[in-house]
Amino acid sequence: MIRPEATGFGAVYFLEGMLAAKKDKLKGKRCIISGFGNVAWGTALKLAELGAKLVAISGPDGYIIDEEGITTPEKIAYMDELNATRNNVVEPFAKKFKSAKFVKGKKVWEVPCEIAMTCAIQNELNGDDAKKLIENKVKYVVEVSNMGCTADAVAALQKKKVSFAPGKAANAGGVATSGLEMSQNAMHLSWTREEVDEKLHGIMNNIHENCVKYGTEKNGYINYVKGANIAGFIKVADAMIAQGVAY
Repeated sequence: MIRPEATGFGAVYFLEGMLAAKKDKLKGKRCIISGFGNVAWGTALKLAELGAKLVAISGPDGYIIDEEGITTPEKIAYMDELNATRNNVVEPFAKKFKSAKFVKGKKVWEVPCEIAMTCAIQNELNGDDAKKLIENKVKYVVEVSNMGCTADAVAALQKKKVSFAPGKAANAGGVATSGLEMSQNAMHLSWTREEVDEKLHGIMNNIHENCVKYGTEKNGYINYVKGANIAGFIKVADAMIAQGVAY
């Protein structure tokens, strides 16, 4: 259960941890995401469930902005319907919902927001995009797609102390849920949707806690890239030592 939504769900749980670390809350936050496929759809579902206001999604043809919010079951379900057509365009969303406006040939990162999440492809958010987000006072950027941000984008965000979550940590939900599937098969169990979601939430909380543990700098800024790298290295090193490899 929830495997199609898992990457998006997990990323939002990680985001929730990022906000909590800064004594902030997700409810009411203005969000934008790229894409409208499974990852974006799962992200939109969980953002809506937790009370955030998603105002923009994108496709190869441009982006949709909806100031009323892409938060209703009908709008989020239509994202999945659009994806199923395999036409790879997002413009029909604006034809379906009167509150939505289509902006042709532009990237979603120009839309003012507090939270931005890459949910489409590699290197989709570059240095210039990061500068636009920074100018528009973005507070949190989450890499949900694999390596969604270019190196110069990451550097620009970190320089301005924007909370940035790398995909190596934030998008672990999909792989984690595949692991949960394997566990169910091995133990001949069938967990409910709610049980799987709860376990996924716990896994993402643990990943976030480890990133904070190893990534918090002296000035209080949490460098999630450093934290994820160190936590991953230590996990592998501990496993090797447990198997008898000497220091």
